[in-house]
Amino acid sequence: MTAFLDVDRSLTGRTWQGPDPEHDRIGMAIAQAAGLPLPLSLVLARQGVGPDTAAAYLEPTLRDLLPDPLSLKDMDRVAGRLLAALERGEKIAVFADYDVDGGASAALLIDWFRVMGRDVTLYVPDRIDEGYGPNEPAMAELAAAHDLIVCVDCGTLSHGPIAAAKDADVVVLDHHLAGADLPDCAGLVNPNRPDDTSGQGHLCAAAVVFLALVELNRLLRAAGRRGPDLMGMLDLVALATVADVAPLTGANRALVRQGLKIMAQRGRPGLVALSDIARLDRAPDAYHLGYVLGPRVNAGGRIGRADLGARCLSTLDRAEAAELAAELDRLNGERREIEDAVRLAALAQCEGRDDPALAWAAEDGWHPGVVGIVASRLKEAMNRPAVVIGFDGDAGKGSGRSVAGVDLGASIQKLAAEGLIEKGGGHKMAAGLSLTRAQLEPAMARLSELLARQGAGEGGRGALRLDGLLAPAAATVDLVEALETAGPFGQGAPAPRFALPALRITQVREVGTGHLKLGLTDGSARLDAIAFRAFETPLGTALAGHAGRLVHVAGRVELNHWQGRTSVQLKLDDAAFAE
Repeated sequence: MTAFLDVDRSLTGRTWQGPDPEHDRIGMAIAQAAGLPLPLSLVLARQGVGPDTAAAYLEPTLRDLLPDPLSLKDMDRVAGRLLAALERGEKIAVFADYDVDGGASAALLIDWFRVMGRDVTLYVPDRIDEGYGPNEPAMAELAAAHDLIVCVDCGTLSHGPIAAAKDADVVVLDHHLAGADLPDCAGLVNPNRPDDTSGQGHLCAAAVVFLALVELNRLLRAAGRRGPDLMGMLDLVALATVADVAPLTGANRALVRQGLKIMAQRGRPGLVALSDIARLDRAPDAYHLGYVLGPRVNAGGRIGRADLGARCLSTLDRAEAAELAAELDRLNGERREIEDAVRLAALAQCEGRDDPALAWAAEDGWHPGVVGIVASRLKEAMNRPAVVIGFDGDAGKGSGRSVAGVDLGASIQKLAAEGLIEKGGGHKMAAGLSLTRAQLEPAMARLSELLARQGAGEGGRGALRLDGLLAPAAATVDLVEALETAGPFGQGAPAPRFALPALRITQVREVGTGHLKLGLTDGSARLDAIAFRAFETPLGTALAGHAGRLVHVAGRVELNHWQGRTSVQLKLDDAAFAE
């Protein structure tokens, strides 16, 4: 295929690829049949939408897309056990993972039972002292004081800890990859367990919990009783879905779309407080969930008190919410400082290692709370799966992030099955592992081999896929708002990206720390652009020294809200000189 605009090697080393002729044809047909702007129609064509389905796609509904809860294995058992606990007045504990998905999952259950007049005990393990998931001492202690323990976003591989809860029933609501054998418990709902045929493996744990609540409400209706308003809880599901990097397709897209509408109503004290302290002056979108609110909710589990995020999401007290949000914001600032130091050191290690399938780094003293974020940064910078490990003595704890089409969780689980690491697991896009210092090199070599078999690292930096051409004059507020109707965008649903050809740079300056601000024109219209962290790559230096040359630019047109004014700017991903 011919490179788009003949850009076979951009300033970031990528080939540009535009829509193929079939997508062009379908896009034109959508534009004509539905009366939509051509740029939006091209995006819909790329997402597999046709002229007959465009209208329904732009208005996704849960009624059409939400799966039947009972299609998930064991849902009847788990929902029945939760209802029995409610009716008997049993003491209930929720054991949650310490990340956004775990915190949101816990908050959903806390909300539901609170509306039904019941309080539950929240337990979130300390990342450093207890590690991921249930542990035997905590489960035994909870079981001694409770009748039912609900494990959310964890528990699928916790055979020993669940067995240790001898005095209570345990149910699991999870989405992480399962082994061949499941723990012996009162019910385990996980669309990624081997015998589940629902086809819902893309759901995060909060979405699984939400489906359990849907089934609980159905059981209540069948008994002539009314359950809590579940639509008002979709803000939590949206936050978890985006923050846990679940693909924004199918039911997930509808959940996030509806959840953002609920969040805009500012009804949940914790999310309001987090939004305010982050200085969000408008309704949040998927970007804010993943990069503004999510990191703050995560900060407690990463470097502070593990239950802060779940408590902030579930509290009804606005004063308490403000206090918790302030503490999470402070911890997030500390996390960023720690992350920056680890990221630079990890990047230097990866650049000095010739491994096309896997970027990995390990060092003594790296904080386990930031290794996952750093792995994500490495993945983005090197376009291949990444693993970052921090050692404390002989024990190492690491986290990995993957790229589309490469199942990292299954590969790490295979390492554990082969005895190359102490333990490990996760899902396709993210995973965790524990290993000894002696296991490090053999494990990473084997992991690289497993990932290479899935195509990791093929094609170097990879192509930049674009939805078509756009002129500065066409980059209007109306067009950006129209493009957003095809969202939300994120994992599995890339944001629309367009090329703007042969522009003159009228202004160039560095803003913030390493960001590049540009003024661009084609002679008839002007457009501002920003490239974040541009000066960490060859892109910033090259554009700053443009010497008057015309440039092709590529990126996403977005709305910029500043001092009460709304304008369009280009979030620049790449560029290539046109002459």
